This record gives sequence, C-alpha cells and structure tokens, in this order.
Amino acid sequence: MNLSLTQTQPLASVFRKINKSSFPPIVESFERGKTIFFPGDPAERVFFLVKGAVKLSRVYEAGEEITVALLRENSVFGVLSLITGQKSDRFYHAVAFTPVELLSSPIEQVERALKENPDLSMLMLRGLSSRILQTEMMIETLAHRDMASRLVSFLLILCRDFGIPTSEGIRIDLKLSHQAIAEAIGSTRVTVTRLLGDLRDQELISIHKKKITVYNPVALSEKFA
Repeated sequence: MNLSLTQTQPLASVFRKINKSSFPPIVESFERGKTIFFPGDPAERVFFLVKGAVKLSRVYEAGEEITVALLRENSVFGVLSLITGQKSDRFYHAVAFTPVELLSSPIEQVERALKENPDLSMLMLRGLSSRILQTEMMIETLAHRDMASRLVSFLLILCRDFGIPTSEGIRIDLKLSHQAIAEAIGSTRVTVTRLLGDLRDQELISIHKKKITVYNPVALSEKFA
C-alpha cells in the first residue's frame, strides 16, 4: 500500500530525523523507466519520494501491466508491512515515471517513529485516502475502450494531482514524453502523439518543453464525457 500525503512538511521532518539515527540514510536516484522494486521483492524499507514521480503498477500472469497510481513529490510508498503488521513482499511494480530522487529507511525505524508520534498515523491515513481515490480514478480511466477518452481521463488525473494554476489554465508539472503517457494508459506512442495533436488543434491543451497545459479541465471533461 502506498501513500501520497497532503500535509508533507511534518512527514519530511520525520524522515530527516529517522535518518539521523545510528542507521545511515539511503539516498537513491533513478532515471526515467528504471525499476525501484519488483513484485515479490522483500519489503524491508519505506521510501520517501523527494523529487519526481513514481508509477505503481500491477503485473498479471498474462504479462499485462496496469497502472494503479502515480505518486508525486513528498509521497511515502512501500508501507504494506506497516499496515498489516506482518513482513510481506512487494505487491506492486514501482518504476520511475520521471527522473526521481528517493530517501528510504528500514521499516522498523519508521514503525518506531509512528509509535512515538501518533499524529503521523493520521497523516498516513489521509495519504492513504488520497491514493485510493487516485487508484479508483486510474481504474476508471483504463476501463475506457476509446483511447481518446482514456487519454483525457489520464490528463485530468494529472491536473488534479500534479496541476499548477497559471494564467492559461492548469499546467501539469511533469515533463511527459509521449512514450511515458502511452505506457501509463496502455496505448502506443504513435497513438498518443496523434491524440495530443488533435487536442492541441482543438485548442484544448498546449505543450511546451514536454509540459502540458490544460486550458479548461471542465470543458475538456465535458467534451469527452
């Protein structure tokens, strides 16, 4: 289970304190597309996303990979063992959706910090609620057979979780390659390039240096409802 926290500063402070203990911190960087952990890997550490975005997906026996969440900066993930109270293996495939920087601590240390500071449990609960909502939206997005609707739904999720208001509209604060979008929605780069071009021709979006601006999310949603 993985969490995206809205009240990020307290959590960031806790992770810094945890890493001042006798155990040295682990700081890692991953290039886009690199695996952070695979399903079935031992769940020994909790990760804190310092910079970038991480894609979580489920891999099924037939080889199909379904995106279930995109985690933003100041998110915690890899905490299933904390929630269940039992040691377990990784459930998701975690991949760097953009270049990322991570900070991690042993599960035992994070568990101790939670016991010493009960307010952290509420932060975790709020983050869990946000992540569940996003997962439900991702599942709904992938249920669309029409790829244009699937792309629009995905862009609206990104507006919600990565959007920054500007004078033009909502700018998605991620550098998104067409290939990365295609992988997230189960499409191809060629199809995504064509569909984004259509949206741009209809003056619903603009793209500058791989960052997408949605002029009016409500209008975009209504057009493809």
